Amino acid sequence: MWQLETLLREMVSSEDGKPKLGTRTQTLTRAMIPCKYRTPIRKWITKTAEFVNEKWKKIWIIVLWLTINLVLFVWKFLQYKERAASEVMGSCLCFAKGSAETLKFNMALIVLTMCRRTLTKLRGTFLSQIIPFDDNINFHKIIAVGVVIGTLIHVGFHVSCDFPRIVSCPTEKFMAILGSGWDYKQPNYLTLVTSTPGITGIFMVLIMAFTFTLATHYFRKSIVTLPSPLHHLAGFNSFWYAHHLLILVYILLVIHGYFLFLTKDWHKKTVRVILLTL
Repeated sequence: MWQLETLLREMVSSEDGKPKLGTRTQTLTRAMIPCKYRTPIRKWITKTAEFVNEKWKKIWIIVLWLTINLVLFVWKFLQYKERAASEVMGSCLCFAKGSAETLKFNMALIVLTMCRRTLTKLRGTFLSQIIPFDDNINFHKIIAVGVVIGTLIHVGFHVSCDFPRIVSCPTEKFMAILGSGWDYKQPNYLTLVTSTPGITGIFMVLIMAFTFTLATHYFRKSIVTLPSPLHHLAGFNSFWYAHHLLILVYILLVIHGYFLFLTKDWHKKTVRVILLTL
């Protein structure tokens, strides 16, 4: 009580009429604040430590996920950097293939986050002590963002860099390096887009764009008001049924991977793709 009385007694009015604390009062006030909150740096360190202590399960899982994505990207990037095809398409091919590798991983992982029976069984194991299974929906959304980013990189580098380089490559150089992959017929831009990988890729992007849009907060919660007859697209039911279209995306993904131009060994482009997407 004596500290409060001292604080009130030593408050004086400043020129602008606002209360002002005396030196002794300021010292007492500072002394009443815990040491770990007295300076901005200490306060930041304390807040950070408290946040990490509270959210450590989520933090390490996200760090692990980001690390795996980075390792897969770099591994595939360096792998294609050493291939002859990079002499024609340069680093564009490496970026496209690196992002594709992360897409295969995330397209498999995003399904696991929605497997309720599997997650229920895992909650009863020791893994629940280090993995936040109850946060599966939020992690599902984070992985979806990763899929979007990977798709933009993959498609962007293909259509704006890889394809133009293939079309503009000197015929002799193309035949010597990539000719066997195209039956020694140099394709034009339209041929590449309308090929099996091109068509399947386009349909996958369109379906994912449609389903991901309906899954956003504004559409799922019917915040967006669309004109008739599109008003039915906003709402939980539309989000739920549209998500089932992703089954078609997985089928197209397997077909897309099977008809790769630069990989001819069937076990390298089908078995691994199927295992990663199921």
